[in-house]
Amino acid sequence: MTGNADGFNNSEDAFSTQSNGSTLGVVSPSHLPPEFYNAYLSTAAKERKPSPIRSLLPLESTPGLISLLAGKPNATTFPFTSLSFTARSPVDDGPETAISLTETELEEALQYGATDGLKQLRNWIVGLQQFSHGRKLDGGWKVSIGSGSLDLIYKAVAATVNKGDSVLVESPVYAGVLPIFQSRNCELVAVETDSCGIQSSSLRSILENWPVGKPRPKILYTVPYGCNPTGMTATLERRKEVLQLAREYNILILEDDPYYYLYYGDGPRYPSYFALELEEPEVGRVLRFDSLSKILSAGLRIGFASGPEPLIQAMDRHTGSSNLQTSTFTQVVAYKLLDAWGYDHFKIHTEKVSAFYRGKRDIFERIMNKHLSGLAQWSSPEAGMFFWFKLILNEDKIAEDGDSEAIIRTKAFDRGVLALPGTVFFPDGRKTAYVRAAFSLSTEPEVEEALKRLRQVILEARAEAKEVAGNKAGSRFW
Repeated sequence: MTGNADGFNNSEDAFSTQSNGSTLGVVSPSHLPPEFYNAYLSTAAKERKPSPIRSLLPLESTPGLISLLAGKPNATTFPFTSLSFTARSPVDDGPETAISLTETELEEALQYGATDGLKQLRNWIVGLQQFSHGRKLDGGWKVSIGSGSLDLIYKAVAATVNKGDSVLVESPVYAGVLPIFQSRNCELVAVETDSCGIQSSSLRSILENWPVGKPRPKILYTVPYGCNPTGMTATLERRKEVLQLAREYNILILEDDPYYYLYYGDGPRYPSYFALELEEPEVGRVLRFDSLSKILSAGLRIGFASGPEPLIQAMDRHTGSSNLQTSTFTQVVAYKLLDAWGYDHFKIHTEKVSAFYRGKRDIFERIMNKHLSGLAQWSSPEAGMFFWFKLILNEDKIAEDGDSEAIIRTKAFDRGVLALPGTVFFPDGRKTAYVRAAFSLSTEPEVEEALKRLRQVILEARAEAKEVAGNKAGSRFW
């Protein structure tokens, strides 16, 4: 089956949000008006003008028009003459998919393209958002392609955050976005999380007790599936509570969801914020970010944002004046594969990918139980590729939690184990006993050896802590 934005399989299954008993997509709620977003756009976004050249590029397709507009290089000077590749079939024992670009497609791949992305790929993704999230393209939202989802998040933050603004971020938070927010010189307000996702009680407390006269935060950043670093997946109840608060306090949700298709939990897949907001009286408070890095190729550097048109347009203006566009070449390669698969085979592929990571998780956790029982605490992730575990650095568990920074950066590294100390994931950089470990690449023997080494490091740290405590007690006695 070939996938396109005008014809795709609407069958209800575990992949689609419609399978959760929801009425998503049945009733079309009203969209927030374009002027609503004026208060959310940063000064830079309001002042940024469209590219004088790129804003006119669509006119080149006018029949009979001779364009002298853009400084596009002449394709006859390009050395590439053909491109073909093969891809594994998503279906077990299925034949490889052989794909070749036509002369016209190759010419398009090698030339400058649209700021917001290859039209065919954008259309395919629009169809994917209906297939996966029940979102029909109804004029209130649009899609834009970026050089990875982080590129789009950077532009979204630049479009919505001014110097000194307060921004809500889940805590711990993906360390990769912290420099983005910090570069805006904004105040990061940590919202506590647990194994069920953002603690809505924490979010409500922050908003209800916000200082009088101080502007409230306009945006909330969250990774709801397989959160990096904690591995947590937000429950349906928490998502609905957060959406309710977003409506109550007029907050935009930046839904960073690179692990949505890496869900391997036993229960049904929870609807995304992007899907759930269809049940709200008004739609338009969710700006969603997806990535092909975890499911097709990290090197393709393709992510996509879906959300309110005024916000996407502000991001596109940023692209037009910075990197012009995402590589047309990689977009064409990705589109040709996705179009050959269609949505059903894309679903099969992502299910196989998530099953692969579930197997990697199970191996890692089995070996953790073998070497770190009693020395660490953790919750089993249901999506993504990370374990977030707390080192028990004192035999007396009532004692202070400890700090993983020195243990991981020095002692563990000296023994040949590299992981991330948890402090880098907290907006305030506070000390913590937590550690993030990725299980995506390591083989079972490597995991066995790494956790055996880490066990020894923890035991030595506990012995040192016990000796220090004994010396302190002795000095008090004398």
